[in-house]
Amino acid sequence: MFEVRLALGIEYDGTEWSGWQSQPSRNTVQDHLEDALEKFSLEKVKVICAGRTDAGVHAKEQVVHFDTDLNRERHSWLRGINSFLPASINVKWVRSVPSDFHARFSAKSRKYSYSILNQKVRSSLNRSFTTWIAVPLDHNRISDAAKLLLGVHDFSAFRSSECQAKSAVRKIININVEKVNSIIRIEIEANAFLHHMVRNIVGCFFEIGRGEKSVAWIREVIDSRDRSICAKTFPPEGLCLEKIDYGDLLNAN
Repeated sequence: MFEVRLALGIEYDGTEWSGWQSQPSRNTVQDHLEDALEKFSLEKVKVICAGRTDAGVHAKEQVVHFDTDLNRERHSWLRGINSFLPASINVKWVRSVPSDFHARFSAKSRKYSYSILNQKVRSSLNRSFTTWIAVPLDHNRISDAAKLLLGVHDFSAFRSSECQAKSAVRKIININVEKVNSIIRIEIEANAFLHHMVRNIVGCFFEIGRGEKSVAWIREVIDSRDRSICAKTFPPEGLCLEKIDYGDLLNAN
């Protein structure tokens, strides 16, 4: 039979899930997605994702690919898969892609955001999508420090002890810090990320924003290549996978 490769754009609230990657508990986004695909297509499906997210981390547009013999219109795939998914996981789009398309290796860049609720009183409504910090933070100092991360660096100091990447060298393409009302939002785009890299960067921004460390300290952390010099890892709930950039690979379909 004729086999096709499909790509899906996935949105999820990671609050109740044990991360992306399949686990024996079956309480992961990947497990629920593959179960939904199997129920709809009546065939066993394994998906490949652009980047794994930890427990509690959200995604506005995770991308996966898989191969199938099933011939269905894209709108049929979309409605069918979503009918078997829990409310906190949603397929946003379905596209046919070339046979050599790879959700992970074809990606040119990834963008994450981290949202901090910076006010004296916590919020019940924002608790799943922001990290609450009562101590006043200077977002201008954070923005100045962020600029020092642009470009190619060895981010060994910002990787977790569980990180399996062979190289810690990454290129930060763009980084933006803005404050709207009580929310400090940090957006970071890079060619790739290390495990806990964004959450450790935000941990350093916290120390700089509250005045405990200088703006230039972020360079000292980079140059040290020593995880013990870096700040503590920030919580997962403020982190969201925003976008995977594939250039023109997904635009034509």
